Order: sequence, then C-alpha cells, then structure tokens
Amino acid sequence: MTDLTTFVGIDVSKDALDVHVRPQGDTFAVPNDPRGLADLVARLAPARPALVVLEATGGLEHPAAAALALAGLPVAVVNPRQARRFAEGHGRLAKTDRIDAATLALFAAQVRPEARPRPGAEAQEFAALLGRRRQVLQMRLAEQQRLAVASGRVAKDIRAHITYLSRQFDRLEAELAAAIRASPLWRERDELLQSVPGVGPQVARVLIAELPELGATPGRQLAALVGLAPFARDSGRARGRRRIFGGRAAVRAALYMAALVAVRFNAPLAAFYERLVKRGKAKKVALIAVARRLLGILNALVRSGTRWDEKRLATA
Repeated sequence: MTDLTTFVGIDVSKDALDVHVRPQGDTFAVPNDPRGLADLVARLAPARPALVVLEATGGLEHPAAAALALAGLPVAVVNPRQARRFAEGHGRLAKTDRIDAATLALFAAQVRPEARPRPGAEAQEFAALLGRRRQVLQMRLAEQQRLAVASGRVAKDIRAHITYLSRQFDRLEAELAAAIRASPLWRERDELLQSVPGVGPQVARVLIAELPELGATPGRQLAALVGLAPFARDSGRARGRRRIFGGRAAVRAALYMAALVAVRFNAPLAAFYERLVKRGKAKKVALIAVARRLLGILNALVRSGTRWDEKRLATA
C-alpha cells in the first residue's frame, strides 16, 4: 500500500544521489551508478512513498527516474527553476546537495507535481537519436559559418568535418525513419500528424518523442505543458502583457516553425492568423496563437484517430 504521508526528494549529480525522506527526516546518499540505483530502489521501495521528486539535470536523472518507475514508485521530474524559486519562497537560500534534497521532498509534499509514466526503452532511444540529430545539425551549421572566414589548411579541415557531420546526419535521419516504420503506433501517429498542412516529418518526430501526452491530455493543460499558454501579469488596476514561458522548449520551437509554414499553406490557420493581425496583434503574438491552435487540432486528431479534414476542422 502506498504511504500517502511519505514524500522523497532526490538531488542528482553526476557522481551521487542525495536522498531525503519526509516527514521521517531520513537522509542518505548512494552513487549514481547501477549498484547505487539498486541500493536506492531497495531502500525506497518498502516505504512506498506517495511521490518521489527529482530535478531535470541534463539527463543525469534519467537512470534514477527509470529505476524507480520500474519498481512501481510514482516519480516526477521537475524544472530546476521551479524548484529553486520554491526554495527561495520558503527562505531556503543556502544550497547544498542535502539541502536541495530536503527542499525537493518539501516541494513534493506541498506542490504535488503530477507523476508521469516513464517512456519505454524504445521511446527513450528514439528521443536520444532525435536529440543527437539536433546536436549534429547545430555543429554542422557552426562549421559552415566558420568556413566562411577560414582559408588554407583550416578551411580544408573544416570541409572534412562538415562532410563527416553530413554523413552522421544522414545516418541519423535513416535510423529515425526506420524507427517510425518499425512501430505501428508511431507510424500511425506520424501519418495523422503529417496529414495537417504545416506539419512535416521533423515536427512529427519531435511530437512523437517529446510529447507522449498528445491525444490524452485536455487542450489547455497540454498548452501549459508545452509552454504555449499565456500567463497573466496583472496587479491592481494594471494589466500587464500576457507572456509564455517554461514548458518543453523543443516541442514549442517545433510547433512555432510549423505555424510559420501553416500560415502559408493551411487555409483555416492562415485565415485565423490574418484575423488576429487585422485586430492589431503583433505578428509574433499571432504566430504563437496559431501554434497553440495547431497544438489543439493535433491533440484532437490523435485523440480521435482521424486525419486532417479542412471541412471538419476541430476547434482548438
């Protein structure tokens, strides 16, 4: 039985996992390696905590989160900025690994972030390939910019590196395409997503890899999850400009690029964009609104399992 009064915070570093169990106040640390993860699960599984919270730490948290989830424990990985602001709001200005673990346990108890199921091994591998594709593309672009001002042996070396990166990029593209073809679920979702004008293979891959909640989450909640929901900034009589922030940056960027295409080739979304601009909205604000509307449409299509039909446009 889950103990609804027990919450765990884990501060993750490259070498160690610092753990705090609330309200018992138990603390311990284990190495961030396979043996340490086994010890972590052995200690926490009998306690059956209501929630275990870790910070996103550039991927270092993935093995611990996966091991705990595999043991059947509810795990939430939270934004470090959110956790830090929570600590500052509680007057916890000092920062050590043990203090951070205790703060995360308190955050778990008071905020209760939603525990999300961990993606399977295939989904994690697909997301890793997609992330590597992004890195290789960025490296190739950087080298192409350097080549513009290089000469002699340096230019020759840069050209060779660009050729190597291009081969790597092509290999990753082939592996990503093969992964989509090999999975009936991903293949069906890819076809649904790409049926919408403005959504191409790269946007579809990002949504498949980094937004598994698509089709199973209410529209407004999904927009907030991605970081496309505008937040109010009002005080007294003052009405501040609504802004978007937080969320999943890669998904938000992909949807923004899709919106740029959609306002040219997707008639309903193009009309929606023009209406906003005519009402005086800044073009970038209108594009973000298009991206949010597009997300709502994609969510509806995946939920219903139907392809895009301009005549039966689902409202976002």
